[in-house]
Amino acid sequence: MSVLSKPYFHDEAAAFAHLESVIWANGVTCPHCGACDRISAIKPNPAKRVRIGLKKCGHCKKQFTVKVGTVFEHARIPLNKMLQATYLLTSGKKGVSAHQLHRLLEVTYKTAWFLAHRIREAMRSGDLAPFGVGGGFVEVDETFIGTDRTIKPHGEKKGRGYAHKHKVLSLVDRDTGRSRMMVVESLKAADLLPILKANIAAEANVMTDEAGQYAHLSDSFARHGVVRHGAGEYGRGEIHTNTIEGSFSIFKRGMKGVYQHCGKQHLHRYLAEFEFRYTNRVATGVNDGERSKRALGGIVGKRLLYADSSVA
Repeated sequence: MSVLSKPYFHDEAAAFAHLESVIWANGVTCPHCGACDRISAIKPNPAKRVRIGLKKCGHCKKQFTVKVGTVFEHARIPLNKMLQATYLLTSGKKGVSAHQLHRLLEVTYKTAWFLAHRIREAMRSGDLAPFGVGGGFVEVDETFIGTDRTIKPHGEKKGRGYAHKHKVLSLVDRDTGRSRMMVVESLKAADLLPILKANIAAEANVMTDEAGQYAHLSDSFARHGVVRHGAGEYGRGEIHTNTIEGSFSIFKRGMKGVYQHCGKQHLHRYLAEFEFRYTNRVATGVNDGERSKRALGGIVGKRLLYADSSVA
């Protein structure tokens, strides 16, 4: 027996029961009016087809299932397959390609691609709590991935440097193990400082490399430790950026080895995926099953329409 042998991965009724236990852990709530009482299950009727998990609110008189008001709403594939995809995407350390999902779930490539993006949308936490509260250590660094076609269209020579690449700013809180990644348009100090001040507590100990855009962080935070990679230095006791470099290695291997290509319009969701798995990893006390449940808990109140994106 394997973990994928669980009933909710193979039976749609069991899948609805599992999702309800995650989303409605404190009781059923109507997604239309927010009522928590006078909600009844609509029983199957031989005279007409009744959807699995269908319920009716006694207040607004509207019908709904646990998928309504979530990123899974109006999905046309069985819920048990969506739960399989969620588990695979959250348990794979470097992700799972849409082609792999398309083969495993026996759905079309476009369906697998869109489903993966729905799950990534569920992984986006939207958490704005600052890192380094109470004087914790926060590592800050940037990395580059792919080619920004708004700067270098197809056919143009890329050249050297990083100006034509997508720029990713990342933060890691050493104490909590949390990661936060975001796409930025510029790496100038004047553009990065407001972002860092919004995401890092003033009393934090900030650790960076010797890049010029971080030169004056000691004016905004309690302490600024600098490790000089250019001089062959990779750490002086607690002053290092090794933690964030480790998170980048996972991100780069996943993006280059599994996904291979990512358009700028979708990069923020891929970042959310790697950020989610890094924050909710075994080292922070989260196993594969719990990580999958946390991702399912993030589907509420989010929508992603196929018309708003493109497979191209």
